[in-house]
Amino acid sequence: MLEIYVSDEIQQAGSKLVGRIKPVDNICDDCWINMYAPTEDEISKVANALKIPTEFIRYPLDEEERPRIDSDDDTGDVLVIVDIPFPKKENNDVIKYETAPLGIIISKKTIVTVSMRKATMLDQFIDNRVRDMIVSYRTRFTIQILFAVAKDYLKFLRFIDRNVDGAEKGLAASISNSDLYKMLQLGKSLVYFSTSLKSNEAVLEKLMRGRTVKQYDEDEDLLEDVIIEYKQAHEMADIYATIVNGTMDAYASIINNNMNVIMKILAAATICLTIPTVFTSFFGQNCPMPWDVEFASNPWAFITLTLVSIVSIAISFFIMKKKKMF
Repeated sequence: MLEIYVSDEIQQAGSKLVGRIKPVDNICDDCWINMYAPTEDEISKVANALKIPTEFIRYPLDEEERPRIDSDDDTGDVLVIVDIPFPKKENNDVIKYETAPLGIIISKKTIVTVSMRKATMLDQFIDNRVRDMIVSYRTRFTIQILFAVAKDYLKFLRFIDRNVDGAEKGLAASISNSDLYKMLQLGKSLVYFSTSLKSNEAVLEKLMRGRTVKQYDEDEDLLEDVIIEYKQAHEMADIYATIVNGTMDAYASIINNNMNVIMKILAAATICLTIPTVFTSFFGQNCPMPWDVEFASNPWAFITLTLVSIVSIAISFFIMKKKKMF
């Protein structure tokens, strides 16, 4: 998919210029080209029109591409790759979160965003919901995109926190496989987030040094705010991951303890039921016993045997109870 936008209605607001963007049909100077899941024809069209390396467009389409900054010495174009979060719904209605690369190509006269999946966080730019947005200010526009990515991480981290609380309440009521699976998926999501945020921080630190992308004085404060947002998101991801791992370990211990209690009860019950079996087994033997005739002719024989069995079970239960086996 190929989308092209340009700034429109640029006005002076105090000491700042503010504007809106609108879609256009053709590539032109000072435009923003948004590409997601592009075809080979779209890749060739943009690369030829802007005279940028084709690899700069293909790198972000690799799901395993690491966040980094790259530049082309011949053209002066700069490629910034960061990981952005995506929610993914499983078949059992469990939502997990993954990350995928987003490439930002800063050329001399245009800016290009490339991703394999549609980056929904860019919709706020398309819908003109971002203040002080001018496409021709490519450095500032890049920092604003990075700021929107950080906000997306924070938003999804709050969702994860609420899901963790809900799963904990479900597990507190009764330990079920669905709640444990939900906690497992949330833990995996936090691992993805933590790793991606750490890599994105390294990219921002490199941007802060200003050797690759030219910066202006008014952009430094915004970039510092973006770095603070990423550090906050990284810390939140680490804290939530620790909580989820601790919760999973605690419930694993609870499950093991419950299993041990059940096995102990079954063993104690087996011991209690074994004792009356010893008495009744005497009368099931094939060889004659000395008391067979007298005992068999006694009308209280069956009742006596039953009472002995009940008393033996009661004594065994009392002993087991004293030893806290029940």
